[in-house]
Amino acid sequence: MKRLSPGRFLADEDAIKLLLEEASVRATTQRTGLAQLLFGAEHRHVSASELHLEAAQRGPSISMATVYNTLGQFVQAGLLREVAVGSDRTYFDTNVEHHGHVYDETTGRLTDVPLPAIAAPPGINERSITGVELLYRVRS
Repeated sequence: MKRLSPGRFLADEDAIKLLLEEASVRATTQRTGLAQLLFGAEHRHVSASELHLEAAQRGPSISMATVYNTLGQFVQAGLLREVAVGSDRTYFDTNVEHHGHVYDETTGRLTDVPLPAIAAPPGINERSITGVELLYRVRS
């Protein structure tokens, strides 16, 4: 069975359900609906409130708590990356590959950028590093 990748266009409900199944996430109606919004197009960055609004516009109402819980499950399953840009603003990124971000504080826009090649800090074994997060903050 071919492994599906989040953040790629998954055109139909069967592909979405397979993605969830491969990530060991039970494909409930609400999770499948939110996954279609997240993974039914190219990579994107979305806040929980933006996703909640999209879900409300496209179908039956889903509570904000369900949106937060589902996003948390997707992050834990490796389907999404959580990007905190401030104490009051978090985005969820469908691109789970290694990359950094530029956050425009004026527009609130988050954009992917490649990670520069950097060496591990002195005293840290490179094999023990589980991730690197890089966030540039700019004002337009």
